[in-house]
Amino acid sequence: MLLYVIQRLAVLAATLVVASLIVFIVMNVLPGNAAETMLGSTATPGAVAALSHKLGLDLPLHVRYLRWILGALQGDLGVSYAYGSPIAPVIGAAMSVSAPLALMAMVLAAAIALIAGIYAADRRGRAGDAVVMGASQIGLAVPNFWLAILLVIVFAVTFRLVPAGGFPGWGQPLRALSALILPAVALGVVQAAILTRVTRSSIIEALNEDFMRTARAKGVSRRAALWRHALPNALIPILTIMGLQFANLIAGAIVVENVFVLPGLGRLMLQSISNRDTLVVENGLMLTAIIVIALNFVVDLACAAIDPRLRGPTA
Repeated sequence: MLLYVIQRLAVLAATLVVASLIVFIVMNVLPGNAAETMLGSTATPGAVAALSHKLGLDLPLHVRYLRWILGALQGDLGVSYAYGSPIAPVIGAAMSVSAPLALMAMVLAAAIALIAGIYAADRRGRAGDAVVMGASQIGLAVPNFWLAILLVIVFAVTFRLVPAGGFPGWGQPLRALSALILPAVALGVVQAAILTRVTRSSIIEALNEDFMRTARAKGVSRRAALWRHALPNALIPILTIMGLQFANLIAGAIVVENVFVLPGLGRLMLQSISNRDTLVVENGLMLTAIIVIALNFVVDLACAAIDPRLRGPTA
């Protein structure tokens, strides 16, 4: 297991390096620059050049990349061009909204998917299975932003059960959580539809394995065999999809946060892109990449712990 962990850490490090290169190159080949955006269309070329020099935008790309990476490794993400303040607190404040939102959505998606997927697998070919599969198909077809708007109309505007938008801050925990309920539902329900179908398929496949027939032959009831034997053996594809879905949650949060006017990472990224605040965008994208890659690393380790065959012949 130790060798497997070392191998996965090496892959993680290499992936992060490649991700940082892609993020930096993409952000720096886009037309325009922050100096032009900050000074406006009436700025003289001399003023643009002076501000570009002050911001370090006229340095060679490789120098700017190394400065960015070395600074990030030391905890210095630079200064925002638009806000004129250190980037780390700005991104930290945004993540204090986006991280709980993504976690709530993932927990909701996993809870719905496990219950519905197991129910559908246990009733394969019957009415309950058809209902669950039909509902999941509808969930796959529903866009996040449309569901978000519908939830606002029904639960915030019509019944006034939760806020329609905004975020009061974590100084008021109950109000903060209530402000994240509808966005979490808008994100989680769509992801639950995908995970439900994966859960159903994985459990049905496990139910057809020889060990299930052996367990039933020994007198274990169908329900007990499903929970004790089928579900643990079906966890690997379920965990894998959950790791991949987290990236979709973060991408979907960009739209949902704007619908609910949440000061999260998605909203910050959109504002920074429009302001050509490339340093904020680079750091925000890199933070997202780190979270997704690290989460998939944890999923790989969990899957290897469940099934030692995944560690390879040398593990």
